[in-house]
Amino acid sequence: MTIPTSRRFIHAIPGLPGIALALGIAASCPAQEAPNAGSTVTKEDRILSLPYGFWNESFGLAAAYVYAVNGFPQPQASVLGTVMVGSAGSAMGFFMGRDIQVFGIQRLFLDPIASLGYYSNAHAYINGNPQYAGQEAGANGSDPNNYVTGDGPDNYLRLRFKYLLPIGHGREQVIPEYQLQHGLLEAGETGGTSWNPLTSGRTFVEVRPFYRSQTIHGDEVNTALTTNGTDFSIMWDNRDFPADPSHGNALTLRTSRDFGEFNSSGSWTALIGEYDHYIPLGARPGFRQRTLAFDVWAADSPSWHQSPDGTITGRPPPYAGATLGGLWRMRAYPAQRFSDKAAIYYSAELRLIPEWNLFDSLPGLQQWVGVQWMQFVGFVEAGRVAPHWNLSELHSSMQWDAGLGLRLWAKGLVVRLDTALSNEGVGVQMMVSQPFQF
Repeated sequence: MTIPTSRRFIHAIPGLPGIALALGIAASCPAQEAPNAGSTVTKEDRILSLPYGFWNESFGLAAAYVYAVNGFPQPQASVLGTVMVGSAGSAMGFFMGRDIQVFGIQRLFLDPIASLGYYSNAHAYINGNPQYAGQEAGANGSDPNNYVTGDGPDNYLRLRFKYLLPIGHGREQVIPEYQLQHGLLEAGETGGTSWNPLTSGRTFVEVRPFYRSQTIHGDEVNTALTTNGTDFSIMWDNRDFPADPSHGNALTLRTSRDFGEFNSSGSWTALIGEYDHYIPLGARPGFRQRTLAFDVWAADSPSWHQSPDGTITGRPPPYAGATLGGLWRMRAYPAQRFSDKAAIYYSAELRLIPEWNLFDSLPGLQQWVGVQWMQFVGFVEAGRVAPHWNLSELHSSMQWDAGLGLRLWAKGLVVRLDTALSNEGVGVQMMVSQPFQF
């Protein structure tokens, strides 16, 4: 059956955000099974080593391999790497680390991300498609086919340095000690006990240098975009178990700045805020855990300036700033489907973990993946971008989608597969970690 273009099936596959599945470490630190869980943590329990395959337009038929370790290079740290190559000529390598203590400072941690890739037949929602001259690609009312296609490298580096303030749950305990019972938190929560950050949760001050270089060569466009700069953030993580929260909340406030130095394509500033909240519904017969999760996200670019002739300066790249679509927000749409000066986004999820676990009946597979629970999720999303920060405009003619998700707790990682439906089609997003506060 041929799917019309307006109902095309969108694949999010391993690779850089916006082109493929970005991989990440979900847990904020390695969690151990509680002593009464009936199991002993071994090296095999901490390691995920798995070949896999996939298909999409950019990679074609692809082969890949992922290797992840909890508790390396330090007991509280985690690392993950993946490589992949496709029949269409695309290839990439990706590395990510989490909670690595650096410079001998007890409260200072590093989360590095690095990716090198070459992508064929990549779609970018930027101006240049001659069929849509005069229409701003990525705008809220833009045509879903207003994109350009091309080949080229896309390289990315981000180093997040985060300092844990000595308040709340971070006052006495720098390294959390989560105790799990078959993958669910049994003891050692690090938030959700009050609304006061001085007594509850973990508060981080973050500095995050970043670099990205993306080139697209195609029949309709030949462009190169480079950005480098620094994110400055403060995050109050008041969730009981950040990898899979059942109660609590989190707040992040961030300023992103490209100063226009070195080989940057231009200077820009973006202001971003995110708040998520979790309501426990309790266990009931047949279910180990039931949780309502909510998320609000907003972004604005104060450096944005549009001249009378339509020229825009101080604009963040389409993959930064006020962007919707892809792995995290508006999951039925392609990555970076919508981008503009300002954006707002809302999401609600019902997360259910049943007592039943399919993988327990598949011992041959279970020894490799170590899945301790399956989580079934229903979710709805609404959001839009706009050329101005105006709450009335941002809440009119909003985009929407709804979907179902499957999440697995596999050797200390939350593996996510979400499928969503919108008025433009169906999107499938594959990722490691829950979607909020990544």
